[in-house]
Amino acid sequence: MNSLIGTYECKADAKGRLMLPIALKKQLSPVLQNGFVIKRAVFQTCLELYPMLEWETLMQKINKLNRFKKKNNDFIRRFTAGVKIVELDGSGRLLVPKDLIAFAGITKEVVVSSAVNIVEIWDKQKYEQAIDDATVDFADLAEEVMGQDDDDNGIS
Repeated sequence: MNSLIGTYECKADAKGRLMLPIALKKQLSPVLQNGFVIKRAVFQTCLELYPMLEWETLMQKINKLNRFKKKNNDFIRRFTAGVKIVELDGSGRLLVPKDLIAFAGITKEVVVSSAVNIVEIWDKQKYEQAIDDATVDFADLAEEVMGQDDDDNGIS
């Protein structure tokens, strides 16, 4: 799957269903029939939506961890806590489970944002706060992460 592009606003109804924006649904169309995995994010109070093939690729890496090391076992348990398989319903809506809605603090206003090969699902206010918080350090972060010496691995 190619990288996903875009940040979109949408609304969640009282049952936790949200209509994926058409532009994002078009990008996901090759993988819609396989379903998705939704989970808590590791570093933020948002949710991560993995197309099933992306999830399976990630699980292949995680399955290589030695389960007889406590920290690996603890990581796997926490990483997979609250993981659910979800699909779009006949109307093209995604039903977000209530426990995950509570974790992310999602209210009516939602932001869905591409994060390379997955989609982040945020409460709009929390998303805006996270972007504002990150703006202060972004230049330093960009230099540290992407500003490698001029070699074949760098991006210019």
